[in-house]
Amino acid sequence: MSSHLIIGTRGSLLALTQTRLIEASLRQIFPALTFEMKIIKTTGDRITDVALSRIGDRGLFTRDLEDALLSGEVDLAVHSLKDLSSELPSGLCLAAVPERAEPWDVLITRQLPTGEDPIPLPGGAAVGSSSLRRRAQLRHHRPDLDILDVRGNLDTRLRKLDDGRYDALALAAAGLIRLGWSERIACRLPADVCLPAVGQGALGLEARSGDEAVLRYLSALEHPPSRQAVAAERAFLRVLEGGCQVPAGALGEVGGSQLRLQGMAALPDGSLLVRREETGPASDPESLGEHLASQILQNGGQEILAEVRHG
Repeated sequence: MSSHLIIGTRGSLLALTQTRLIEASLRQIFPALTFEMKIIKTTGDRITDVALSRIGDRGLFTRDLEDALLSGEVDLAVHSLKDLSSELPSGLCLAAVPERAEPWDVLITRQLPTGEDPIPLPGGAAVGSSSLRRRAQLRHHRPDLDILDVRGNLDTRLRKLDDGRYDALALAAAGLIRLGWSERIACRLPADVCLPAVGQGALGLEARSGDEAVLRYLSALEHPPSRQAVAAERAFLRVLEGGCQVPAGALGEVGGSQLRLQGMAALPDGSLLVRREETGPASDPESLGEHLASQILQNGGQEILAEVRHG
């Protein structure tokens, strides 16, 4: 059984921080293990001047890491689970889902927002986001805002905000918290306003399906309720997308033996948004996700997919 693991990671500050958290957790459980971190530059890291929606976000931040796994260059890869495709390449598996951090989206503002509105920004405020899903939901609830694309790593986007290019940024809470920047959060966006991305807040540890030694190590970090929640979300997205990039969000929440799943799909301009929720046994998360996706498709989702495909 190998006692040395090579961990593949992107080179951003957040990716390195997340990888070090996983390394520290493994080291605590298996003190005899040694580690090597290998930075892999992904397509999403190389192309920084084009909106993600224009180049397609399937595998942009993961495919190069998966190639390194398949070639044996690394033993495991640490991903933000929301970046990982709902269908993995043959020979790879989602080996472990550690306990999920906060799934919520948040606003970061140059000046503290005021008022009771769940999106407490004045009309015309410039809000930066790299996510089609966030932009669609913000436009749906606040069509008076100026929703703009913003690219770059988390620290780069915060600098653009501080330089005055935007009045606010819409970001994931988990990354800010992991970097120790939670004091910058102005407000959390409630789920009825902005459902998070599938897997948001969770890390995904990917490995080769047949690598029993690595799989045994990583299984020690598995958190079953987090796995059940994200399994439902990923099944939802797998059915809903149908090979088409559509603004979609989902949130699974496990309570005892039950799993509540909320899901939504929208047009990019926010003019049409369909939301549904289902509750079912946590022991069968994939069926719950698939059923919720079918409900959305039957109640306006097909029209959304058709317009996105031909738009």
